[in-house]
Amino acid sequence: MIELDGQQLTLEQIERVARGDGRVALAHRARTRVGASRRVVERIVEEGRVVYGVNTGFGKLSEVVVPREELRELQLNLVRSHACGVGDPLSPEEARAMMLLRANVLALGYSGARVAVVEKLIELIGRNVVPVVPEKGSVGASGDLAPLAHLALVCVGEGEAFFEGVRMSGAEALRRAGVEPVALEAKEGLALLNGTQALTAVGALALARAERVARAADVSGVMTLEALRGTPAAFDERIHAARPHAGQLEAAAHLRELMSESEIRESHRENDPRVQDAYSLRCMPQVHGAARDALRHARLLTEIETGSATDNPLVFADTSEVLSGGNFHGAPLALAFDYAALAATHLGNIVERRVDRVVNPDKNEGLPAFLTKNAGVESGMMVAQIVAVALLNECKVLAHPASVDNLPTDGGKEDHVSMGMTAATKLRSIVSNVERVVAIELLCAAEGLEHRLPLKPGRGALRGYETVRAHAPKLTRDRPLSADIEKLAAAVRRGEFDF
Repeated sequence: MIELDGQQLTLEQIERVARGDGRVALAHRARTRVGASRRVVERIVEEGRVVYGVNTGFGKLSEVVVPREELRELQLNLVRSHACGVGDPLSPEEARAMMLLRANVLALGYSGARVAVVEKLIELIGRNVVPVVPEKGSVGASGDLAPLAHLALVCVGEGEAFFEGVRMSGAEALRRAGVEPVALEAKEGLALLNGTQALTAVGALALARAERVARAADVSGVMTLEALRGTPAAFDERIHAARPHAGQLEAAAHLRELMSESEIRESHRENDPRVQDAYSLRCMPQVHGAARDALRHARLLTEIETGSATDNPLVFADTSEVLSGGNFHGAPLALAFDYAALAATHLGNIVERRVDRVVNPDKNEGLPAFLTKNAGVESGMMVAQIVAVALLNECKVLAHPASVDNLPTDGGKEDHVSMGMTAATKLRSIVSNVERVVAIELLCAAEGLEHRLPLKPGRGALRGYETVRAHAPKLTRDRPLSADIEKLAAAVRRGEFDF
């Protein structure tokens, strides 16, 4: 059970609820705060004071005062008019994460919404009503308006939703789930729409996957090193203590652990003419570690955002003030996700170079060409490396930062935007590709280890080999490898190589 109090949520908590494995409730102290901020809004309406977001139009129309009798229509029209998203829907996991994050932000008590609105989001999570949220349409400033509008539509009994795996109208999904729609009062439409929860949800889930793929790359890298009869000398603790970046220290320690008790290493310790390995092998701690550090920084900023008030305006119950600001601007996460995308692509680059070394007969230390004993008649792992190059090409195109772009919106009122949602969806695509590149290295490295038998690799590398073989058999003759690659990529995604 996660009790929402507006606290920072970890990536692990977000993933658990996104998968449908976690229950959610509203903390009692959050109810008190939410109720206090709501009373401020109600007093404004009763007194007829003009306050942006409560009884005015929005954006460029903020100077239009709306009569009291039209405030409910104003909020419903806001939700309907902003539901302009296009493209494929977010995954059910991403949509559930959005609802979790939005409910948690409302629980902070700065939004002026009723407790009933927060509880409606929590109820949708609990009843597994998943809004259909098109992924394209947010520029990440004034929040993720279009995606959050599609979420809000389902709360009021409109739009579309998935229920029990079937796509249907929001009204029908609520009916089947036994959920009553909520009727929006003053400011509540804006409270549901104004925030960064779409880009945060997509980016948070992609970051969690990126961290797993970074650790899996240590496993695949050590398996390749063993298959190539490389040396772990470059992982010596003293080398990394002399340059103590946290990620580098972690990666070096992990690599040493994975390679411990290696029979392959001992077999050539005394008679190895090589002085040092190629960079893609020798510099794993530095490159894998740099990726770790970038992802750690992105995690820090993302988790701060999960417990932050990203509305506008914000309601401060202690002074009864409603203040307009710009916390909806997605710049902190747009930059973080672009940084993470660069890190994931950089990681994929070094992985692909190791794939080439283990299949390339000019570099692979006496292993069969393309890891097949019948080269010429058979092509073995030749095209697997080509696929890795194709995937990396796409990553490099997508790694161009979204956050450096800007186009004014809303008649120039919103003249600087973050493009944070683009940064998040790009990161997701890059991570998916890198999962497959690591899967290709796992497949090729395992095949390389077959040719070093009966010698065994280190404990961690051996466990990696055995995990590969649980999904993909030894290559005895040419066969289509697509299914093997996808099975291993899914295993990486699930964390089966996170040891």
